[in-house]
Amino acid sequence: MAKKVVATLKSGKGNNFTKVIKMVRSPKTGAYSFKQEIVHNDHIKDFLASK
Repeated sequence: MAKKVVATLKSGKGNNFTKVIKMVRSPKTGAYSFKQEIVHNDHIKDFLASK
């Protein structure tokens, strides 16, 4: 199934999107966690700048 999803994202309008992974630190415990999202290429900087 993963191969089909990857092939779909590489062709057509799917190549306008990117999977972005951001490391976020918890203010309570200080531990790091990862926040991941599929965003449009125009909004990558907005996603990384947000908290």
